[in-house]
Amino acid sequence: MRTITIIGAGHAGLQLGCGLARAGHDVTIVSNRTADQIEGGRILSSQSMYSPAVDIEREFGLAFWDETCPPLTGFHAHAGTLQAGLMVEFHTRMGPGQSVDQRLKMPRWMRTFEQLGGKVEIRETDLSDLERLAASSELVLVAAGKGEISQLFERDSQRSVHEKPQRTIALTYLHGMTPRSDCGGINIHVHPGVGELIHFPALTLTGPCDIVNLEAVIGGPMDDWNDVSNPADHLEKTLQQIRSHFPWEAHRFENVRLTDELGILAGRVTPTIRKPIGTLPSGRSVLGIGDVFVLNDPATGQGSNNASRTSKILFDAIQARGREPFDASWIRSTVDAVWEATRCSASLTNTVLSRPPHALKVMTACSKHPRLAREFADGFGDPSSMTWFFDPLAAEQKIESYA
Repeated sequence: MRTITIIGAGHAGLQLGCGLARAGHDVTIVSNRTADQIEGGRILSSQSMYSPAVDIEREFGLAFWDETCPPLTGFHAHAGTLQAGLMVEFHTRMGPGQSVDQRLKMPRWMRTFEQLGGKVEIRETDLSDLERLAASSELVLVAAGKGEISQLFERDSQRSVHEKPQRTIALTYLHGMTPRSDCGGINIHVHPGVGELIHFPALTLTGPCDIVNLEAVIGGPMDDWNDVSNPADHLEKTLQQIRSHFPWEAHRFENVRLTDELGILAGRVTPTIRKPIGTLPSGRSVLGIGDVFVLNDPATGQGSNNASRTSKILFDAIQARGREPFDASWIRSTVDAVWEATRCSASLTNTVLSRPPHALKVMTACSKHPRLAREFADGFGDPSSMTWFFDPLAAEQKIESYA
């Protein structure tokens, strides 16, 4: 049995904590909010999870919503506008995924963690507290933090592509949306120079719903959220932008309403990759995981998928260590394995956000070749299979192979 402390009760911290507690380790999770506070609070994310990541949750015994969450079994992509004379569209099946409101998921996982013998401590963590925890634990993993703690993990300038946000993001949970006639799934609509509309079925506190993510190009015509001051304004702004910039989808939003007044979120995220090994003043090391290590814009839905994927890598590495110390060599090899598993998610997201010319060529080819469309869709669940999409020459070769 190892003594392990995890800072943060988000997806990465809780999934790993539950796995370690089930395996018999002495695990403590420090959270700044109780399960009840998370459940009664504002939405945390859009968390569209693809089939491979959901399978890992099942392996950990944490997929509690298979019977109630609407499955994500389709992938629909649309780029261009009629006015511009350009319209590319394709639809394909994909391995079944799901999106469960983290206000449902995290409280259930926190209670499961305690049932498995894990300890939850509720408080804000500062540097002195982290020092104390590092002195009494064999391993400290940091899955959340701000202020002094966030400064432990320096931005990796060689791996980070962006220095500022690429989109203004507006997230909305809705009831009453008209469903697609084929199958529920991920819908991505790209308006060049303006932004993206992404929506998909999900499960929230009040039952099945749809999650809508508007990604506005900074400084573009959709980047207009400064005057939104309440939930009604947020909903009206969302509908107005859909009618103006994605009119082909507007009919599906004619009878919508907010799931709840806390089912909205707006802001900006700077996609950032940090150096995951933090050194405390004492010289002890702590390991950054989840969004502390790799933070993506939510455009491709990689955050929760990375959390699930890397939780398994960390769990397996801890189990394989036996009684050997978590020394510098182990930490370095472990973070290298985590980076190898997540780096392609960052490349996928950056490619989608920057929209290089070859990306449109790929989408056009997907509209003509169903097998390529399926490969493209499944690549969102396994970005390591998408390296060809990140390079113009490799993308051309991929298209030619299907032609």
